Amino acid sequence: MEQFNLGKEYKELHRHYPIADCRPIIGITANFNDGNACLAEAYYASILEAGGVPLLIPPYAGREALIETLRTVDAVLLSGGADIDPRYMSQTPDYNLLHTINPKRDEQELMLTLLAVDRQLPILGICRGIQTLAAALGGEVHQDIYAALGDGLLNHDQSEERGVATHSVLFEPGTRLAAIFGSDTLAVNTFHHQAVSRVPQGFRISARATDGVIEGMEAVDRRSIIGVQWHPESFILKDNQRCMMPLFNWLVGEAALYRRAKDIHSRIVTIDSHCDTPMTFADGYSIAERGNSLVDLHKMDEGGLDAVTMVAYLKQEARDSESLAAATAKADALLDAIATKVDECSAYVALASSPDELYTLKRQGLRAVMRGIENGYAIGDDITNIERYSRMGVVYMTLCHNGDNDICDSARGCDENGGLSAFGRDVVREMNRVGMMIDLSHAAESTCYQVLETSDKPVVCSHSSCKALCNHPRNLTDEQMRALAAKGGVVQITMYKGFLVEEGDATLDDFMRHLLHAIAVAGIDHVGIGSDFDGDGTIIGCADASQMRNVTRELLRAGITERDIEKIWGGNWLRVMQEVQRL
Repeated sequence: MEQFNLGKEYKELHRHYPIADCRPIIGITANFNDGNACLAEAYYASILEAGGVPLLIPPYAGREALIETLRTVDAVLLSGGADIDPRYMSQTPDYNLLHTINPKRDEQELMLTLLAVDRQLPILGICRGIQTLAAALGGEVHQDIYAALGDGLLNHDQSEERGVATHSVLFEPGTRLAAIFGSDTLAVNTFHHQAVSRVPQGFRISARATDGVIEGMEAVDRRSIIGVQWHPESFILKDNQRCMMPLFNWLVGEAALYRRAKDIHSRIVTIDSHCDTPMTFADGYSIAERGNSLVDLHKMDEGGLDAVTMVAYLKQEARDSESLAAATAKADALLDAIATKVDECSAYVALASSPDELYTLKRQGLRAVMRGIENGYAIGDDITNIERYSRMGVVYMTLCHNGDNDICDSARGCDENGGLSAFGRDVVREMNRVGMMIDLSHAAESTCYQVLETSDKPVVCSHSSCKALCNHPRNLTDEQMRALAAKGGVVQITMYKGFLVEEGDATLDDFMRHLLHAIAVAGIDHVGIGSDFDGDGTIIGCADASQMRNVTRELLRAGITERDIEKIWGGNWLRVMQEVQRL
């Protein structure tokens, strides 16, 4: 063997700069035997071959350390090993069927899986790993396939070497696994007696052995999660076989995209211009607690979201003096409640009302909440409320909601005013004067054009989509978007399914179609994102704030540059805010 020369190797490593390219980090769970964490070489050899950097995750009890680990890695590989304890799936263990179980490993990996899914990390589960995915996410696992499924099964505990294929799996047509391997069948190895019996909600079976045993499953909602029952890593060390590398190439490729998105979010200010989270306050909402609301600090952290605009929403009701006064009082109470919820967690989040404040909070590592008003009904017939709300820090007001009011006609109204009323023109001018953004979401097309004629400043649509793709009265025509852009404004594409598709559930693909269409029509400087979370906004693939980074991954797939991603995620919105607030 050639003598290892440390000095020579060290010098050679530094012959060029950079020393290494920026490779994604793949966290690999470790086995645990006799007090020792261990990992078979084949796992990390396969990750290295695919261009990733392997990082071993040993079993430990510290939940906070686990979260920090997941902030570091760009994907997770759940490795093989001992049986899954059936008690984690509310099953009664049959110790005559079970082999070795390992509570220390089970408890950590089940928690790790949930936390990794929350962060939208790409995940590959191998053998025990697919079973861990099933157990953690609500599926079920056979304690023993031979006892559960009876005679006629293949031998799933081969005596041949680990890198030798002994049977075939059949891929379901149209699945990600079939696409990865470019085939409808694959020769694999097999070493197991447990197997997934029921896949979790949001997953589909993607491969079976010829005897019907589930050999592969994958997420169906754009999450990058795949589980396989065989051991694909074993082949790399058997005659340097590359037959399983497509699977590891997929994992490392998804991790690289995740890393790029994560890095971009670390450098830019990301803004969701519209959420209705105050509608959940009556249910005991806390911004510091992960709950049923679609926006909280946990989800914002997981999704790389820096700032949201929480709105005081007012349903359009009667317009007599008593009702108008009640509307103003309700808006005041909601705006105060938003401030109270933020103050309760002031170590981690703060109110903001200007671009400078948002940039400062980003540098300080704090999240930001801006406040808006949804429906100008809130000001009643008292135009002085506009300056009062501006002084409170309200950054925009939607002129109307689903119904005409004293300011203007709504897209769902009766053309009461012929667009913008005389009072409405005064409202527009006053909002210009005090530096509050005018929001035309919900406004009638006639209102839109008349506001653009009246306003001296750019205007926004905080949560709208494209009528050319979904013929909903609330959506914007291409002509409206061009007019908004010509005025210097911005259209924030929303995630409410009814504005994205005319029937059924909407997906991230549908949202991206609208976003890219708006970019093509209005231009890259005039488009952004306003989710409408907690106000019926939610889509498959971006269901809440924790999944917002998925949008960035899709923008990268579409070839959008980081500079343009920054514009979409807040740069355009901040430009308009800056111009409107310049008095």
